Amino acid sequence: MKVAIACESPLLQRSLELFLEGYLSSLRHCDIVVRDHIVPDDGRLSLLIGSSENVDLLKPFSKGDLFRRLHEKIDLAKDEILINECSIPHVENEEKVDLNILERHIEKLTQEYQANILKAIKAFYEK
Repeated sequence: MKVAIACESPLLQRSLELFLEGYLSSLRHCDIVVRDHIVPDDGRLSLLIGSSENVDLLKPFSKGDLFRRLHEKIDLAKDEILINECSIPHVENEEKVDLNILERHIEKLTQEYQANILKAIKAFYEK
């Protein structure tokens, strides 16, 4: 995961730099940009941090919250790409469709299902 930070708040910028040390990248080469302000039609995958209801991560947040939300946002974007790739129109020539995309999608769903089951079991036994 490569993360770029573009915040107007210097305090938030520095805090995020400390939290994300080792994952930082330039805007040009990043997978996701963490911002504290809306940038219309940027074209990049963004995680918006703020105090209003229309943000991805509400302040205050922990390092764990930040990483969890970043992974969720990236996974959602990957799922959208997979769904778009899987919705290939039927070709009359009956060309073979690469099943690797479908296999990755099924693998991702299986991993999510397994993680949810483990989370439920742990929650049950921690009571």
